[in-house]
Amino acid sequence: MAVPSRVVVVADAHLGEAAASVKAAFHCFLDAVPDLGDALLINGDLFDFWFEYASVIPRRPFASLAKLHALRQRNIPIVLVGGNHDRWGGDFLTKDLGIRFFGGQAELDVAGRPAFVAHGDGLTEQHWAARVMHRVTRHPATIRVFRALHPDLGLWIADRLSGRLADNTRDAAVLDRAAAAQSQWAKALLARRPELDLVILAHTHRPALERLPDGRAYLNPGAWVEGFRYAIVTRSDIELKVFSD
Repeated sequence: MAVPSRVVVVADAHLGEAAASVKAAFHCFLDAVPDLGDALLINGDLFDFWFEYASVIPRRPFASLAKLHALRQRNIPIVLVGGNHDRWGGDFLTKDLGIRFFGGQAELDVAGRPAFVAHGDGLTEQHWAARVMHRVTRHPATIRVFRALHPDLGLWIADRLSGRLADNTRDAAVLDRAAAAQSQWAKALLARRPELDLVILAHTHRPALERLPDGRAYLNPGAWVEGFRYAIVTRSDIELKVFSD
């Protein structure tokens, strides 16, 4: 299969918690992806909460999953890198939907560019609660205990905790500091790893496109939930975009 030459990058839709208008716009966006590019990279927090049980699929994200399935049926490759709200995927995403899923960071070819891709949680957290939640929710014991709960109970607990699964202080100054720290982290990684052409992060809800003098770059597409933001990556260019149907 040919390497996609025009990759659509989106993150932080938080479907399930976001307003109905955000979900409707995202579904229109998914319908439009084949006209925007030839592959889709979702860099975390597509859902406000996703946890894959062995034989139970949560009801709330069903319509969005159907849209993703329809997109795959149009032979559009989809990669999902899990975020702090939705890193607990498995066979349903990979085998039933045909999505390449990574629960954490991944090194990928993005439009012919060697790229490091991660949602960004745990890298530059600015609040102690976010650092604690990052460690707790990734711990294998926590995942085993949660999987043992009845799905109705587990999803109820997730609803109560969803505001704490991220850096969600909702303090603009904290998020600005996190975005600045994230930029420094990405550029330091590019300095250490000259073979990388691109670093893609998300999580801070702050769009960023910073190009190094040698043409390599750091990209954060921004948050879909805040302004319908996304990005387009090609071998020769990167663009920050706002979707309008």
